[in-house]
Amino acid sequence: MSRIGKAPVVIPAGVTVTVSKENVVTVKGPKGELKETVDRDIIVTVGETEVVVSRPTEQIRHRAMHGLYRSLISNLVKGVTEGYKKELELVGVGFKAANTGNLLDLALGYSHNIIFEVPSELKVATTTEKGQNPKIFLEGIDKQLIGQVAAKLRSLRKPEPYKGKGVKYAGEILRRKAGKAAGK
Repeated sequence: MSRIGKAPVVIPAGVTVTVSKENVVTVKGPKGELKETVDRDIIVTVGETEVVVSRPTEQIRHRAMHGLYRSLISNLVKGVTEGYKKELELVGVGFKAANTGNLLDLALGYSHNIIFEVPSELKVATTTEKGQNPKIFLEGIDKQLIGQVAAKLRSLRKPEPYKGKGVKYAGEILRRKAGKAAGK
């Protein structure tokens, strides 16, 4: 058995989990509602205080999806109760970030500013403190969406290995390279 797959997902107070005939798991909580379509072979059983995910056979395909869907359901439950946060940092001279609602205005060293529209499901905030790198904060209930938007923002200017300039996740450790060796 899958160690992750056989662990039940605990349902906290104030959260309701339902499974439709089409195997769509719906999780409602204090922060909102999320849905996930589960493969038709995977069996999702909702109890009073926990959700149990099981598989019909020991096929490689079923074993692979067992832990996956258990983790996805766990992420839904955590999202509607606590939510998710991601923080990005802009490292570089002249790099700036400002937001108006869900529009991000980024100055990343190009000849033009980049206007990035963050999906309406997420909240975005920016801070610029003297002596600190500008920061972008993403917050929402959908873990996949936050990760996707953060990765897209990072891809606008990936951190380079020599000086570390670019958009990076807060706490990300970059592999640095030595510069050009001095001549004789």
